[in-house]
Amino acid sequence: MKIVTYNVNGLRPRIAQFGSLPKLLNSLDADIICVQETKLRRQELTADLVMAEGYESFFSCTRTSERGRTGYSGVATFCRVKSAFSSDEVALPVAAEEGFTGLLEIGKGEMAAAAEGLEEFSKDELLKVDGEGRCIITDHGHFVLFNLYGPRAVCDDTERIEFKLKFFMILQKRWESLLLQGRRIFVVGDLNIAPTSLDRCDAEPEFENNQREAYTCWPQNTGAEEFNYGSRIDHILFAGSCLHQEQDLQSHNFVTCHVKECDILTQYKRWKPGNSLRWKGGQSIKLEGSDHAPVYTSLLEIPSVFQHSTPSLSARYIPMVHGLQQTLVSVLMKRQTAEQVNSDGDIIKESCSERERSSSDHCSTPGVPSGNSCSSSSQNFEVLSSKTNEHSNGFSMEDTCNTLVTLGGQRTKTMCSSEPKKKAKRSSQLSLRSFFQKSSIPSNGVGNGTDTSTNQIDVPDSNRLSNETPIPENQSGSPKQCELNSSASIEDQDEVDVCSLEKEKNNFALMEWQRLQQVMQNSIPLCKGHREPCVARVVRKRGANFGRRFYVCARAEGPASNPEANCNYFKWAASKPRQK
Repeated sequence: MKIVTYNVNGLRPRIAQFGSLPKLLNSLDADIICVQETKLRRQELTADLVMAEGYESFFSCTRTSERGRTGYSGVATFCRVKSAFSSDEVALPVAAEEGFTGLLEIGKGEMAAAAEGLEEFSKDELLKVDGEGRCIITDHGHFVLFNLYGPRAVCDDTERIEFKLKFFMILQKRWESLLLQGRRIFVVGDLNIAPTSLDRCDAEPEFENNQREAYTCWPQNTGAEEFNYGSRIDHILFAGSCLHQEQDLQSHNFVTCHVKECDILTQYKRWKPGNSLRWKGGQSIKLEGSDHAPVYTSLLEIPSVFQHSTPSLSARYIPMVHGLQQTLVSVLMKRQTAEQVNSDGDIIKESCSERERSSSDHCSTPGVPSGNSCSSSSQNFEVLSSKTNEHSNGFSMEDTCNTLVTLGGQRTKTMCSSEPKKKAKRSSQLSLRSFFQKSSIPSNGVGNGTDTSTNQIDVPDSNRLSNETPIPENQSGSPKQCELNSSASIEDQDEVDVCSLEKEKNNFALMEWQRLQQVMQNSIPLCKGHREPCVARVVRKRGANFGRRFYVCARAEGPASNPEANCNYFKWAASKPRQK
């Protein structure tokens, strides 16, 4: 039996790296795979992220709404099984629990009680440590497995230090309670703890001197993997007796009796031997993978357990994956609603058609050509209307009828459309400017010096209307056709002008950016250890220097004894952060 723990630094990018979730899991070739830092919220647990054929999965996600911690952390346990039901496989849990306080256990609701041994802690304290999605517990019969993602706390962050101490204090109480019950316990995961100098590249001198440089985590931003300058914070721990039934068990323990091997899967490191060094052209190489390496253990002589089925916490029962159960009543109600919507739609369509015909009968003005619609008989106003060409735009005269009316200096717009407006083609779409432009070609029947268009009508009073001669719509070489051509050419010219202006702006922006890059390049200092250009970084930690730029040596972080490693050069940039 093989157990693997792996901080994936985001489950989505690891799935993308391997092509699919099954390929990621199969590459690890383990019976139980515990992953940390999934960075998934509960509502994001879709089938492609949580389900893989031949595996049962169990997730814990962040529940806190604290700033900066939504969609943060998260753990998941994948169990490779032949069957999820009526199985005697050890890999399939007989029970599973989200969190480790007992308060998040499925099915208990508001009456949930703290787990045994945690009575001294308040409910708020327990919910807080369980609210960041840092633990999944699976009971495999012979042992209880804790999949953990321990909190990280820097030395000057007292609030997170207190949280981390309470996190492990509560866990210790839970472990002690289980050990008193005779249970065996596995604790695996990224604990964010380096217990000894064996587990730190920069351990203090007073620690042991038997350092072996077997690390599982390396800082991403310093390229420390190149010199194996990291920490060992991913662990597999065990407590409890062996599984043998002999009377004399003093010479027996679980490690010597059942652990075949335990090691680091270094082939999953981001930086591979043979890659170009960062300061020798390696910056452009994309390093795929997590900043952690998986750790595994292989177990021997683990017998089968009683027949059981997958626990209710399994991801196969998550609503986003399994779906919600529909009742017969809900299905019939949906069908009835759909029929009602269709019926209402027919009624509305019919009433719109009747209103359309009525509008057409009452929406005309004496003396105005029939091609223009939606005029009014009221006095002392102007009507500016447009009729869209039916053949070029693909919709009839009744489809759209726009009117721009000026009443006593106030402009209003009315619509006479019965159906949703279709998008007109650009080639024949009239612009507002075309209504105020005169046709340059006079038409037959109109005196010299007078330009008349069927798309522009001035109506100062009824007497003037009666003296003007309407122009037939189908007349050859009509002003309307000329107006359309004129409008189209003007719009094309406008588009050319806009494109030219946009291109000019882009060119100017590009030149400015290149100028700034050159200025920045000239201002980059050289590190004192290697006389090489530094790299610029920005302070992300909240405080007096937040947002301030600085320069450091571009080489990868490594031991001070290595002249090829980072020389620790540091210099503040000239600019300081603006005070808010």
